Amino acid sequence: MKLKLQITLLTVLAVFMSCSEDSATDEFNQANQNATVKLITNLSVVSAQDASENQSVTINYNGNNQVSNITDGVETSILVYDNDNLTNVTGEGETLNVEELYESPYDAFETGEVLQYDSNMNPVSIRFLEEEFDFVANTMSVVEYFAEIEYDATPNPFFYTLEAAGIIDVLDNVDLNFSMDVQAPEIVQARLLLPTNNIKKITYKDEDLTPIYQIVANYVYDAQNYPSTGTVTSTDLEDDSVSVYTTTFTYME
Repeated sequence: MKLKLQITLLTVLAVFMSCSEDSATDEFNQANQNATVKLITNLSVVSAQDASENQSVTINYNGNNQVSNITDGVETSILVYDNDNLTNVTGEGETLNVEELYESPYDAFETGEVLQYDSNMNPVSIRFLEEEFDFVANTMSVVEYFAEIEYDATPNPFFYTLEAAGIIDVLDNVDLNFSMDVQAPEIVQARLLLPTNNIKKITYKDEDLTPIYQIVANYVYDAQNYPSTGTVTSTDLEDDSVSVYTTTFTYME
């Protein structure tokens, strides 16, 4: 798993079902009134099964508290600004992605179509497609899946870090009432799928709505309701295999 922050943020399926006139910042503030600004400086993930899966991602900031670079110790992404506006991200790596944090085998938060939001504008029901190999037909086929998401009543811990990287400003400029043709679809997708609260559970279902995979995150929160540590348990409901990961968040002091 590589946790890298790129300007594209999430890759896309250019479809959406719901529009909001509020900006990403408006929705976050409405859901998390008087939230404390906290910036992530390190995110570590330790596997209970396989030490080779362990990851540590460091986020560095410049003198203006803007994200300057992100590194996993092997690859580094450098963020470039012009007049405080994010203009480019150099380097290679994957996106900082909720499902990668949770070691999910699926990509609902990359290719999903939001079917339903909760009152805090968190996506709670997502339809997404996965390309899989059909051994009977000996060809690739597209399979429909669904994801149901539950949240703790706490702020999305990545929000202010994304803001410090210039991503939130980009998302705030997305007008969901405009045609997809006039805006970068990956930015629109990121805007639609950005949660305001912290995810605690994801249940994946097949096309018949049968649960097939589940991720449950149990966090220890600090005084400002930000996660300090978490235990993430992933269960394959088809073969009952279980994987456990410990996540540690470090914030700027």
